[in-house]
Amino acid sequence: MASPTETILVIGGTGAQGAAVVRELSLSNKCTVHILTRSMTSPSALSLSFLPHVKLIAGSPHNETDLHSALSGISVVFANLNGFAIGEKAEIYWGIRIFEIAAEKGVRHFIWGSLDSSYKISGYKPRFRTGHFDGKSKVADWISAQPKDGKMSWSVLTSCMYAETLSEMLRPVPEMIDGEDVMVFQAPVGDGEPPFIYLEDLGRYALWLVENPKESSGMNLRIATEGTGWKGLANSFSEATGRKAIFRDITVDQYFASGVFPDPDMKVGRSVGHDDETLQTYRQNFSGFWNSWKENILQRDYELLDRILPERVESVKEWMLLTRYTGQPDSVLKDYVDLGEARKAAAAATKA
Repeated sequence: MASPTETILVIGGTGAQGAAVVRELSLSNKCTVHILTRSMTSPSALSLSFLPHVKLIAGSPHNETDLHSALSGISVVFANLNGFAIGEKAEIYWGIRIFEIAAEKGVRHFIWGSLDSSYKISGYKPRFRTGHFDGKSKVADWISAQPKDGKMSWSVLTSCMYAETLSEMLRPVPEMIDGEDVMVFQAPVGDGEPPFIYLEDLGRYALWLVENPKESSGMNLRIATEGTGWKGLANSFSEATGRKAIFRDITVDQYFASGVFPDPDMKVGRSVGHDDETLQTYRQNFSGFWNSWKENILQRDYELLDRILPERVESVKEWMLLTRYTGQPDSVLKDYVDLGEARKAAAAATKA
């Protein structure tokens, strides 16, 4: 268990996942938490800076000088890079390089925030290739090849879709159907039952990895709240809120035609040059994303998760009741917020 004298560095701490980890580490009152951030004055950074034992550290996770400075005197690192913003190639490089610099600096425990590669799990079937899954998974594979009994132990925390995105990119849309107000959960997912994770529990799993280094060393902990289909989401919503809801299955082409992205054929990677041939387009990336969920490629060991976190939220319905979920829009993912800003800018430019 981390002592009060230890300092934990969270890389990616102002994102949805990182913020959940920071909050749980702060609430434990057992360590000091440093957050490496490129903007000391962003709303997300400032809100976290008011938590007990939390300190903002100016710098970029894609700059070696900043990393050497931020990693000095650190006992534990939790790193979750925004591969969706920087692209798969850059995430692989920086994920490995951060691990190496952490080892140089004498970090005791390195934790990598990862995702499963449905592409790899399927035997490299191209319809499952999803860049922002694959980059994280390749770094996790590289880390998993490192000695488990070395001076720096390592763990991998593999997450999945956040339940909170049901208020954002996955939120239901109100429609009038036969004169009745209905909430429509719409996605190209068929009968798939993909895993969701409640972000607060994600933070608790991260804290468990920190507090149990002997058991967590060399572990890839694949977490989830529940695997549920979209029909189940609609039923859970109705039971939790008393409002009528339905699931409407659509094709991937209908999904992209709905306007979910301003330009589905634009390359993913908002902070890199789009002349990079390794980048996928939104259409390519999210086709793999939805094919993965539709065909139930990714599975979880819920007995293990119950043992590690007995008090965890066990269903999406329980999450809806706990959080008083209404389906109303809310901001969760930084990239989705940025996408919204891009839409506003494009609309303003068109009007001008």
